[in-house]
Amino acid sequence: MAALPAAILQERDRHFLGVEKSVCGRAWRDRLDERGVTRALAIAQRHGLPELLARVLAGRGVEPDAVEVFLDPTIKRLMPDPHTLTGMEAACDRLVRAVTAGEKVAIFGDYDVDGATAAALLCRYLRHCGLDPIVHIPDRIFEGYGPNVDAVRSFAERGATLLVTVDCGTTSHLTLVEARLLGLDVVVIDHHQADEELPPAVAIVNPNRADDLSGLGHLAAVGLVFLTLVSLTRALRRQNFWTGLRPEPDLLSLLHFVALGTVADVVPLTGLNRAFVAKGLIALRRREHIGQTALMDAARLSGPPEPWHLGFLLGPRINAGGRIGRADLGVRLLLEEDPAEAARIAAELDRLNSERREIEQATLMQAEAEALAALGLEEKGATVVTAGQGWHPGVVGLVAARLKERYGRPAFAIALEAGGTGTGSGRSIPGVDLGAAVRRAVHEGLLLKGGGHAMAAGVTMKKDALGPFRAFLEETLAPSVEAARRDSALKIDGAVSAGGVNLALAALLNRAGPFGAGNPEPVLALPAHTLAYADPVGENHIRVRLRAGDGKMVNAIAFRSMGTPLGKALLDYRGRSVHAAGFIAIDRWQGEERVQMRLIDVAAA
Repeated sequence: MAALPAAILQERDRHFLGVEKSVCGRAWRDRLDERGVTRALAIAQRHGLPELLARVLAGRGVEPDAVEVFLDPTIKRLMPDPHTLTGMEAACDRLVRAVTAGEKVAIFGDYDVDGATAAALLCRYLRHCGLDPIVHIPDRIFEGYGPNVDAVRSFAERGATLLVTVDCGTTSHLTLVEARLLGLDVVVIDHHQADEELPPAVAIVNPNRADDLSGLGHLAAVGLVFLTLVSLTRALRRQNFWTGLRPEPDLLSLLHFVALGTVADVVPLTGLNRAFVAKGLIALRRREHIGQTALMDAARLSGPPEPWHLGFLLGPRINAGGRIGRADLGVRLLLEEDPAEAARIAAELDRLNSERREIEQATLMQAEAEALAALGLEEKGATVVTAGQGWHPGVVGLVAARLKERYGRPAFAIALEAGGTGTGSGRSIPGVDLGAAVRRAVHEGLLLKGGGHAMAAGVTMKKDALGPFRAFLEETLAPSVEAARRDSALKIDGAVSAGGVNLALAALLNRAGPFGAGNPEPVLALPAHTLAYADPVGENHIRVRLRAGDGKMVNAIAFRSMGTPLGKALLDYRGRSVHAAGFIAIDRWQGEERVQMRLIDVAAA
């Protein structure tokens, strides 16, 4: 593999390759401490694995005894008893009654990918059981997040007797009271952070409620729906519900829904989530699901789908309907059985996604100008809070994410409306709990509404509360932001030379996948390579070629780097020797596979 032993590259407790401050302002550190190095050695020796793969596994906390399970995450081995979740037994009992009595069930899902996939998964299953559920995805602008009274009244008028909320509902007190008054039973399946007091419901299945001890708080809502269906299938089996005319469903064949929602919601790819994604990708590669196959074709996805395709190609297109188009387009596509209609919806989502990108880019330019004015050239401040009149509420979450990436601190983008209120989204950095801060701001009267989880939050506020909200965040989050930024060194898994960057290396590293939040993609360093070529390409990207001392070359690309410190350095350092860091990726073009690096940082050698 031409991997270079870490011991040659650095001594313990020193910067990797001596990089104290890269062009992106980060120190480079070995991901492994002394104990990690010892664990990597044990993994390599006991399991006969290459040193680099052993280092990757050790860097993700894998113990020698757990290597086999980690490299082959299976649903059977990792599936917990669903009833370890508080409220699951009651939820299952109510769903059994609905199925066996043929009740009208209403499904209310969030407008993001997790909500759409969770709603589609539950609807597909209930249809298999002979029911015809109502599925409702709220309009982001006119209805906002979570179940609302008008929707609940509509369900009751259409004869629904059971409402199931997915990826929302945990904090919807007033709406669920109204549902009870209208005669609807409610089952909540959600994973957002919960208040101490829960709304009235037959069952609230949420591993993040205070009295849940399941340890499954890392699951997305679609994963929790899957566990609910495991419980429901088992209960219906005991009642001899499944017959030759209605066979027991193959739940594993539905994992393509779970994989897409899990990756797109950026929940940690650890434990059961890794199995969900690994097996869901296999289901996707079979191209048996009409809606997602149409979406892959519309996104021009070549080759077998990988986790990043779900997060960056498919997920944004499902989201595009909820952001700037019809909120239910995504779930309609996921439930569509006619290939021609599925292709039409997928093309519409693709068009909306292109429109969304243009709106996002225009808003981001305004937000960056405001952020720069607020932070100053020295970029002082713990958080970034931007707001603008006329910003589209559907893109503020994406803009907040870009600001977070650009400035390395929690960021908010808020769309101000003519009436003096604003709706916005925030994105955080590891180690800073944004959801808790937002809920406290609501409690203190700074926000009209707000909620979320550690890494993302949504807010509704009065325009004149912007200043106090900024001050509140600075005071509340400054210590945790300072600590997080202090520890934000780029962690390197190992080093290779250009000659070692090949398809065999990519295949080796992929054995530790699927990669995503909680199971980070391995970062490799190329020490002292000449920056032989660097030129802009496409939309704000820079294409690069790096040459090792032996003359071997490796192709690389730095996505969205134009105008950033990384992009400027790549263009300025042409012809110079640099240390480069990035991910190994397979570039598929016209049926051919080539390996390249996705650069994320460089430093002068």
